[in-house]
Amino acid sequence: MSNEIDVDYFQKIIKKLESRVDYVDIRVGDSTSNSIVMKDSKIDNVDTGINFAVGIRVLQNGAWGSAFTSDINKVEDVANKATILANQLSSDVELTPANPQEDTVESKAKIKIDDVTFEDKISCMKEANDAAQLDGIQSTNITYSEVEGTNLLLSSEGTCILSNNNRTIFSMNAVASNGEVMQIGHKSLGGVQGFEIIKDADLESFGRSISEKAIGLLDAKTPPSGDFPVILDPELAGVFIHEALGHASEADIILQNDSILKDKQGQKIGSDLITVVDDATREDAFGYYAYDVEGTKTSKNVLVEKGVLKSVLSSRETAKKLGRQSSGNARSIIKDQPIVRMSNTYIQPGESSFDELIEDMSTGIYLKGSRGGQVDTGRGVFQFNAVEAYTINNGELDDHIRDVSLSGSTLDILNNVTGVGSDFKLSVGFCGKDGQTAPVGDGGPHIRVSKATVGGV
Repeated sequence: MSNEIDVDYFQKIIKKLESRVDYVDIRVGDSTSNSIVMKDSKIDNVDTGINFAVGIRVLQNGAWGSAFTSDINKVEDVANKATILANQLSSDVELTPANPQEDTVESKAKIKIDDVTFEDKISCMKEANDAAQLDGIQSTNITYSEVEGTNLLLSSEGTCILSNNNRTIFSMNAVASNGEVMQIGHKSLGGVQGFEIIKDADLESFGRSISEKAIGLLDAKTPPSGDFPVILDPELAGVFIHEALGHASEADIILQNDSILKDKQGQKIGSDLITVVDDATREDAFGYYAYDVEGTKTSKNVLVEKGVLKSVLSSRETAKKLGRQSSGNARSIIKDQPIVRMSNTYIQPGESSFDELIEDMSTGIYLKGSRGGQVDTGRGVFQFNAVEAYTINNGELDDHIRDVSLSGSTLDILNNVTGVGSDFKLSVGFCGKDGQTAPVGDGGPHIRVSKATVGGV
């Protein structure tokens, strides 16, 4: 696929522009994508597309000018438009010093898009769907999506990165009802590989477990309300750290004075047991990328180390304003402006088993899974909805409960962590910000918190 992008042609565009502006970069993408939706055992929709895009960004007099096209014949026109836009504006944008990269990044996929027929992909969906048809299940919905492509990044500073990439995700919902109550089971699997993600999965167990979760919730009780010691499972711990701490650590949000972490670098913001990482280099995670869209090579960024805020996430522009180097977190699709985004954000595992976390809790709540919520990064408060929970009595799990929420102050929760599990799990998903969506991973181990507010949804 890389042969379809003429690197020399785009290098010539760079050469034409670089004498007229302070900086220019070009992003080119050529990809194939497929999406299949199955609703209630029937194929509801099949989409396939070939997507070509070119985005050109120029910096002149401290101002950005950007333009985008999906027509190869209009690239020079787009380049001129971006230059004209930049010259009509003035601002204070500066970038961190250049660190030009030349590299080719190969896809990790073993089974590519065209190696498997649509019939075989649909057959896998049917396997999961058939396993989910348990008594009490009213409806099922499965989505299979895959993308394979080549991206090129060129800059007037000398960066030339050609990346071949794949990303695959398989998601399923099952709705259960007993005539009075409805509950949903959900699970996703995915990664930066090809069809082997699906081929290697136990799809029968995958589908059945989703339905069993929905059915089991029908008989669950409603939650108590108040402040309790709690244990968060890896999924909910990951959502908390992504939403409440991860977004607050994004440099653009800090520069907008909308983050509780502003001016807190080097300060203690949590328990000694908490270390938080954002790591785009993890090839086993959905948010993997080798270079960000500005060509910064990614690395393991330690945001919080033993409770101390060590770093924040940044682009070249936001890093310059904060007097640091870019962390490699500038992300966007080609038609959008790069903004600061997380990659794979998680809590590092500790040393406690689940039994050790729970054994000395006389009372408490064990919260599992996430159904979304909301966060105010400026005030540092949040509210999440868990999929399910269990009461804890004298070190044992007791009543199964549903429709339960968790709320509190981000910094209070971080400081109240009294145990971190030795297990670890990353979830796959997508994060929305400023109208843009990016694939991410989040997770961690089980964590124990001495006090948090629990209530009904």
